[in-house]
Amino acid sequence: MTRTVLVTGASGLLGQAVASLLIERGDTVRTFQRGPAPLPNTEAVAGSVADRQAVDRAVAGVDAVIHLAAKVSFTGAWSEFESTNITGTRNLIGSARTAGVGDFVFVSSPSVAHFGDSIIGAPAGPADPARARGNYARSKAAAELIALEADSLGFRVTALRPHIVWGPGDTQLVERVLERAARGRLPLLDSGTALIDTTYIDNAAAALVRGLDRMEQAHGRHLVITNGQPRPVGELMAGICLAGGVKPPAWSIPGAVARAAGTVIERFWLAAGKRGWVKDEPPMTAFLAEQLSTAHWFDQRTTREVLDWTPAVGIDEGLEKLATHYGATGALNRATGK
Repeated sequence: MTRTVLVTGASGLLGQAVASLLIERGDTVRTFQRGPAPLPNTEAVAGSVADRQAVDRAVAGVDAVIHLAAKVSFTGAWSEFESTNITGTRNLIGSARTAGVGDFVFVSSPSVAHFGDSIIGAPAGPADPARARGNYARSKAAAELIALEADSLGFRVTALRPHIVWGPGDTQLVERVLERAARGRLPLLDSGTALIDTTYIDNAAAALVRGLDRMEQAHGRHLVITNGQPRPVGELMAGICLAGGVKPPAWSIPGAVARAAGTVIERFWLAAGKRGWVKDEPPMTAFLAEQLSTAHWFDQRTTREVLDWTPAVGIDEGLEKLATHYGATGALNRATGK
């Protein structure tokens, strides 16, 4: 049975991939984002999730919502995160319930339950805004709680947390790694030994769509989505660099030093941003340093059972696809002995 599905944040890498999957299988897709429609064969509604009237227009007549729109940044004023991530989610939940929408997939983040310590083969913990690290994680934790509190038999809600999504066209992780490595400004923290889980873009999109299909089993739950293939962070960054034709990072600093420096840099960046001196992301923040120097990989058994899903693209195959995208297959093949 085909449905009309609203995809918010469809201008992003994951949003576009989700919308494309829905279109390919025959669903009617409406997108909601600030700018122009990112995809053909969709009905586009322009606006901000913080604008309740715009949200009302977006949800009118749809059967389901996959909510990806968010402010994603390592730094920034709390008010910016609150407006998009918390108020925006509250608006969408309220409008969707009023409009008679049946199913709502809230796209969250494992950072809502990451409190600075290593996560080693753990299940998805509960979101905790008070303990989450950084404005992004705190705001997403609060939004996840708002979403799941609205779950009922007549309005089913699930919270799915894709972890470190990457692939061709990714500007959040891949492009930043390549740009900083090319300039010699990408250090390894604690020699890059921390084990981390990541999610290839095709797998993340498929899991979110699967969450919509398996709502009877998934509603009321929070689930982390990953490839289930933890790798040392240094190995992963080297693979991305080789796939992009860039020399991998070869120097390391202690994680504790990076966390302390990140705190100072973040404060300066926030102040400088208010004066218009900087517009890009800071080179290091305390949250980023924690992510690069602590293990975070997850038990995927419950996720795969509830969604009846397994990743189709492995990490190595994903790196090969990335190398094809950048035309650097030779460098990657030489490094991996292929």
